[in-house]
Amino acid sequence: MNIDKKIADDLVANGVSFVTTVPCKQLAGVIDEVDKRDDIFHIPSNKEDEGMGLCAGAWMGGKRPCIIMQNTAIGVTINTLATLIQYYRMPLPMLISYRGELREPVACQVEMAVHTKALLAQMHIPTYHFHWQKDVEEFDNILKYTFMCNKPVAILTDANFWGGYGDQ
Repeated sequence: MNIDKKIADDLVANGVSFVTTVPCKQLAGVIDEVDKRDDIFHIPSNKEDEGMGLCAGAWMGGKRPCIIMQNTAIGVTINTLATLIQYYRMPLPMLISYRGELREPVACQVEMAVHTKALLAQMHIPTYHFHWQKDVEEFDNILKYTFMCNKPVAILTDANFWGGYGDQ
């Protein structure tokens, strides 16, 4: 199964027509797949909180948005999540590379990984952790859930899910 294609297919099947992304090596394949889709307007962001603002604008303009980002900037997004996305009850699927977890080769990424789930829990954001490639089968249901309840949802995808970084 090509997980990049499955993710993009599920986005389209759930009416997601606006995706913003912040670059990450783990997410490169899914970002490329989203960028190829004619039915998804893809705009790269410089920062995650900026991307959430773009998603809010897309939602207010009648589009279903998604942000694809890295967990190391979760701390930067707390204010935007609370005062914009959650306050105005905007659905926002957040596909997040969970850097600093198992099979992570960069030691400095570990520090934010230690806090990621706790920050999301403190914000009462439903969080799903994709560790195995078969976990992508739940992505369609997670998208349906976020748009049904008008809440942000975090999908953490670790290095193992993406196939790791080769032999370490």
